[in-house]
Amino acid sequence: MTQDSLRREGVAIGRDTGVALGSDLTVCAAYDNTCAVTGLRIVNGGGRSEVQAAHIWPVADGGPDVVQNGLALSGTVHWLFDRHLIWVSDDYRLLVSHNKVPTDLQQLFANQLNRIRLPSRQSDWPNPAFLRQHRDAAMLRRTDL
Repeated sequence: MTQDSLRREGVAIGRDTGVALGSDLTVCAAYDNTCAVTGLRIVNGGGRSEVQAAHIWPVADGGPDVVQNGLALSGTVHWLFDRHLIWVSDDYRLLVSHNKVPTDLQQLFANQLNRIRLPSRQSDWPNPAFLRQHRDAAMLRRTDL
């Protein structure tokens, strides 16, 4: 995807520099510091949220650093997502590699299979094009094995 195609998809890109508008803090804030998959909001004793901002389409692979290219995930779920053991469909349902994710772990997100938890502002929701990019990368990875 180019910056022009990102603009057509409705992703905010900085006007003068071409730098995308987004950060880990804004992704986590958009999700109210709550894991999109488990629905857990864990805050440590120092008041810091334990949720992590996960890129859907990695910036290192050409993905933009914008809120719509991020999910707020707990550490374990982030690990599963980065290893393509879970994905998100275009209609925001959680897809699971049932033969590779232990049943006990799947129970953590059983309630989110119909739809992940999304930000309150629809403009912050994950862009379906980025979700497709993540799923496509997972399929390519499976053919490489």
